[in-house]
Amino acid sequence: MKLSGLFKVSLVASALVLAGCGGDIKVTPTVNDNSVNNSNNTTNNSGNPTDPTPDPGGKDNPCTKRTVAGNEVQGEFVAPHCVYGTDFAGKTLEIEEDITFAALENGGAHVFDGAIQMGKDCNTTQNCTIDTNGPTLNVEAGATLAFRSGEAIIRIGRGAKINAVGTADAPITFTSANVFSEFDIAETGPQFADWGGIIINGFGLTNQCTNAERAANTCNATSEGITSHFGGKNNADSSGTIKFANIWYAGSGPREGGDGDDLNSLTLNAVGSGSTFDYLHIHQGFDDGIEFFGGAANIKHIVVTDTQDDSIDIDAGWQGNAQFIYVQHGTVKTKKDVTYTNDDDELVTIPAGSEGFMGNNGFETDGEKNGGEEYSEAPASNPTIANVTVVTTDGKSIRDNGASQAVKFDDAIQGQYYNALLVKAVADNNTACVEFKDDAEEAAKNDTLNFNNSVLACVNHYKNGEQFKSGGSKSEWFVNNASSQILNSAEGVLAADGFSTNTASTEITIQANNLSGLDLSFFDQVDYIGAVSDKDTTSDWYKWVQKAIAATKNQ
Repeated sequence: MKLSGLFKVSLVASALVLAGCGGDIKVTPTVNDNSVNNSNNTTNNSGNPTDPTPDPGGKDNPCTKRTVAGNEVQGEFVAPHCVYGTDFAGKTLEIEEDITFAALENGGAHVFDGAIQMGKDCNTTQNCTIDTNGPTLNVEAGATLAFRSGEAIIRIGRGAKINAVGTADAPITFTSANVFSEFDIAETGPQFADWGGIIINGFGLTNQCTNAERAANTCNATSEGITSHFGGKNNADSSGTIKFANIWYAGSGPREGGDGDDLNSLTLNAVGSGSTFDYLHIHQGFDDGIEFFGGAANIKHIVVTDTQDDSIDIDAGWQGNAQFIYVQHGTVKTKKDVTYTNDDDELVTIPAGSEGFMGNNGFETDGEKNGGEEYSEAPASNPTIANVTVVTTDGKSIRDNGASQAVKFDDAIQGQYYNALLVKAVADNNTACVEFKDDAEEAAKNDTLNFNNSVLACVNHYKNGEQFKSGGSKSEWFVNNASSQILNSAEGVLAADGFSTNTASTEITIQANNLSGLDLSFFDQVDYIGAVSDKDTTSDWYKWVQKAIAATKNQ
């Protein structure tokens, strides 16, 4: 199936027009907000939600309440769920006090029509001051937050925090309201782009701002998605914690007003290393799984499955660390019609029920938005990444006809990869595992971009051939003085479970790097290549990946 160019996803009550632009998309909203206002409000309570019959509320109402313009507003208890209208949270409301969402009994979810915007957004050139001790969004273990439109996002502003800490047995889930039959009006079930995703804005360094702007406290980079501002001069800043959490069915969706932009499952805008992102499962996002725009946030124990564009997207000077990253591309059967424009500018509709590929790059890596002396305080992205597995397909993605690849390097990117396992079993469509853009070749040749103790287990290794355009062998670069290995197939590198490394493989003949030379305050020492070991089946990490893979089969 050939899928390319501009296309549109038909939603139940909204339409979305998207234009491919490199590894990203642009969203042009075409409909108004179709959310409803159905919270319990002391001054405006219609009592007529469109969904199941509400509980009268009162002292038995477990839904979160807060004060808006002097009035107490509380979610409507539609047992077992709590439903929040746009008088509680929405695009015109910024929450300036701490709020908490607890786990609800009997599988209940907190269901939102609009955006949760924590803290006031501030462009410091417009006579406002950022509250550096802003509000915290608390989400308790086992809680589910579900969203009913592409406009519904979670936005954590500069100075605000998120504190969403689940457990291995009681993870937090951020998802589409269509997971629940009560809210799935069209009876389609959940699908990518059902809601907007999570955007976190920090005070870290990004080369979207000049040194002079940072010195004057006027660094106000504009976020993708729903417009807000980020950036500063503190790469150690904290925006909070998300741990043991699922982020499902997010990504670009329709919004009312303003220019369109990408919406990722999790966007980390200049987020500092004081934040924690650990044990996350991101599934079926419509743009990227996690995208970094500068900062120095660290990520650990991350699973990204069937996400449409890039699983991990690095840009604008990210300086963080990452360990234990498992990426798996796959296919989905569409639950709603998908319409796109082909190369002849003809509209073509893929009907619901069609199978399509999900996944472009496992890692798309860009060093800088801007370079040169005036941006020198925020140099090109230069992360340290260890224990990665990327399992690609031979397909091209529904969204923009992008080939499934393990990694793409561009825009002066730097970085060091340790114990990576890149897998491609089939390449009949001439898909490859590694792509170099011209602006990344210099870093590879200058020894500032390397794979160490890694395995390229792909039947087709490099897009655009074995040689760098400026001369020299890509294979010689990858092997890196015999520390790494190139195989011509994926045979035997994965264990019988399909995701962990086969540590008994006779194909893999190199040794893992134990990482003792890295920062052991973050990196765990290991004795295997890849994200997961087949000898570690009782660990929380093994079980987290196992559970994530099992969940995708039921989505």
